[in-house]
Amino acid sequence: MAAKALGSQRFSGRKVGLFSALLAGTALVPATAIAQQVVAVEEPGAAEPTVSQQAIIRQIAVAGAQRLEAQTILSYVKMRPGDVYTEAAADSALKELYATELFSDVKIREEGGNVVIQVVENPIINRIILEGNKKLKEDKILPEIKLAPRQIYTRSKVRADVNRIIELYKRQGRFAATVEPKAVTLDQNRVDIVFEIKEGPKSKVRQINIIGNEHFSDGDLRGEMLTKQTSTLSFLKGGTSYDPDKLAFDQQKLRQFYLTEGYADFRVVSAIAELTPDKKDFIITYVVEEGDRYKFGDVSVDSEIRDFDSEGLTKTLVMKKGDWYNAEMVENTIEGLSETIGAFGYAFAEVDPQYERNKDDLTMGVKFRIGSAPRVYVESIDINGNTLTQDKVIRREFRLTEGDAFNSLQVKRSTNRIKSLGYFQENFEVAQEQGSAPDRVKLIANVEEKATGELQLSAGFSSLESFILQGSIQQRNFRGRGQTVGLSLNYSRYSKAAQISFTEPYMFDTSISFGADIYRRDYNSFNYFNSDRNNTYQNTTTGFSLRAGTPLSEYMTLIARYSLNLEDVTLGNQYFRDTDADGDLECDPLVAGRYLCDALGKRTSSIVGTSLIYDSLNNRVRPTRGERLVGNLDFAGLGGNVHYARARANAAKYWPVLNGFVLSMQAEGGYIKSLKSRGIDGTDDVRLTDRFFLGEPDFRGFDIRGVGPRVVRTRLTADEDGNFTVASKDNQTDDALGGRMYYKGRAELEIPLGSGAREMGLRPSIFADIGAVWGLKDPNVTSIANPLYLQRVDANGDPLAAPIYTNNPIAPDGETSNTLYISPFTEEYLGDTPKPRLAVGVGISWNSPFGPLRLDFSKALLKEEGDDIKSFSFNVGTQF
Repeated sequence: MAAKALGSQRFSGRKVGLFSALLAGTALVPATAIAQQVVAVEEPGAAEPTVSQQAIIRQIAVAGAQRLEAQTILSYVKMRPGDVYTEAAADSALKELYATELFSDVKIREEGGNVVIQVVENPIINRIILEGNKKLKEDKILPEIKLAPRQIYTRSKVRADVNRIIELYKRQGRFAATVEPKAVTLDQNRVDIVFEIKEGPKSKVRQINIIGNEHFSDGDLRGEMLTKQTSTLSFLKGGTSYDPDKLAFDQQKLRQFYLTEGYADFRVVSAIAELTPDKKDFIITYVVEEGDRYKFGDVSVDSEIRDFDSEGLTKTLVMKKGDWYNAEMVENTIEGLSETIGAFGYAFAEVDPQYERNKDDLTMGVKFRIGSAPRVYVESIDINGNTLTQDKVIRREFRLTEGDAFNSLQVKRSTNRIKSLGYFQENFEVAQEQGSAPDRVKLIANVEEKATGELQLSAGFSSLESFILQGSIQQRNFRGRGQTVGLSLNYSRYSKAAQISFTEPYMFDTSISFGADIYRRDYNSFNYFNSDRNNTYQNTTTGFSLRAGTPLSEYMTLIARYSLNLEDVTLGNQYFRDTDADGDLECDPLVAGRYLCDALGKRTSSIVGTSLIYDSLNNRVRPTRGERLVGNLDFAGLGGNVHYARARANAAKYWPVLNGFVLSMQAEGGYIKSLKSRGIDGTDDVRLTDRFFLGEPDFRGFDIRGVGPRVVRTRLTADEDGNFTVASKDNQTDDALGGRMYYKGRAELEIPLGSGAREMGLRPSIFADIGAVWGLKDPNVTSIANPLYLQRVDANGDPLAAPIYTNNPIAPDGETSNTLYISPFTEEYLGDTPKPRLAVGVGISWNSPFGPLRLDFSKALLKEEGDDIKSFSFNVGTQF
């Protein structure tokens, strides 16, 4: 009551004096206490002290609000008019308002029952600015933080975002990264939030220590881990960044390694990763206990399925009693048994290994128990995730249909066929789920679409053709129907080609495939004399081809095809001269060579062919296992004026070897025979443009058409005495003639790299190519010992004057308008031999930022005189 009297302003002076006199002797202590409350020091953020701490609240007002309504602010506090105002109530209101994170400052004061809440609103974020982030771009950071433009700025969100950004950098292995937030004040109560980022170096694994290993060296165990120590070749190995998840995975890898070596009691006692004081590197220490080494005890199979004989299955087991225990062998056996029983329709039969460990004689007995299960049937085939590809395109690749008996081998084959389409992710698998009954199974294809359009741009440098450009655009899943359409263009100074193609793998939804191509190819053959290029002949081909195929079995396909080509082989006018009084022009062998003059003319080729293909590759795009055999037989002569029979065959096989390596072997060969003899005067009866040619890109280490029969013409030069001799082997021209027979082989080993290189898409390989082309009749070659003058022709091919011949051994100062000077030369026929040419090299494929890139470096080890070698080639492309 005394406190209330002190705080009231309504009492008159008289009443106050009387009330004070009455309580003078009894209220000294309470009055002292009340005085202490009035002069108490205000805590930061608390309500300002008032004279009265027990006033009745008459009204509550809000001051300082800009965006928020007063009523909204009052709704956040429990204080209401009519309540007794106390410091505790004011403190509670302060906490309630600060908890909203809408205000940067709040003060509460009370004057005569009137309470005023003074607020300063938090600013609005204008924009978020990242500075110093080079390794993590904005599109990787901004979606991960809470702050965003037009949101209310709060310190707690800033702190949370700083921690989040640092966590993102830690995931990248940058444990030294720091983030300094700054707020730049703008007008209208706005701020720009700036995160100043110092990314720091990537924290590497400096050292991996292993304690307790006696039977295997540190190097052997480090080789099994995904995490690698930093070294000079770290950029190839990858995995040198510290990652806690990898640390746990490496412990499992160590355990798996020891279990394959028979150490069944092995365990990792501890694994500790310590960050160096400079926060640049980690030092990892493993403490292990190897334990004793075990051998296999009794191994057997116990089948509860009556279709499988336990004793018979036991005899097929790879491991035998007394062999060193190997957990990987046990896992492979489980997989093999599961596949065997799955092939007979038991989809849900489980193979449960039961171990019997004997620590006395250190043996591990294993019994593979096959539980009882019903034979199941395919209830449904569900396809999910195909946003572009039509269901039927996927469904027709299944080797099982709804209602069929389950077969695990057919499920595996279906998986490989869908992978071979190249439309979906590489790790695609057909999943199996329990159906509506115990004897029903659901097959589920959860696919993930990927780019099926290809834009290929290839560039190369040839010692013959100089710079070469090739481009093609192809869509392998046109409109999601599984059709392939494509357009290709090739261009160089001496060759041009264009082709449009279309393929329908299931015409009218049947198993018959159909394809068509329309093309135009212009090829200018050329040779060199010193650094000067010389055109020899031009071959123009315009035509189309049709093809249709049908499967003969799961792995074998028969294809029939028909092609019609209109060809024209021409030479420039400089190779012709007048031979009679009528002014007719004829190809001059002295200039062009008999082998070129014989190839001239127009012709029509009508070709019927067939191919028999056996294909068991697990993936046609990037195979790692399987075989592919192709036999081709073509006949020209069903109409037209070209007649020949041509046979070709090629084979390829792929094996996974060692740990991640892929070995491939390929071989092919061919033979062509004319069905209408025209060989006279030493000319071959198979036309030049129908023969086989060998060289880059099919035969690395050699240039385009760089292997096989050819005529080399060597120019002679006069010495001081006027005698013509061979001054240099560089003064040569080289014309490839091709051959009637050829063979080619290749062995290639793809080398796996560490995770860092795999993430970059690097796939190196080493290879060896071998081959030859031969089998022509020796052409007539020409040599002249003295210079000649031959008549020229004008632009229309008309002779300018009668031929002039002279035996003047001295080269003229210049050519007259109607004569052509021919230097003496010798011709040699080289390269027509089946002796092998051999090249070895290193290639690397890289999924570069601008598209797939292929580089090949090669060295020719075996070659014959006249062969043209080439040591480097590359091509690049992209996908869409």
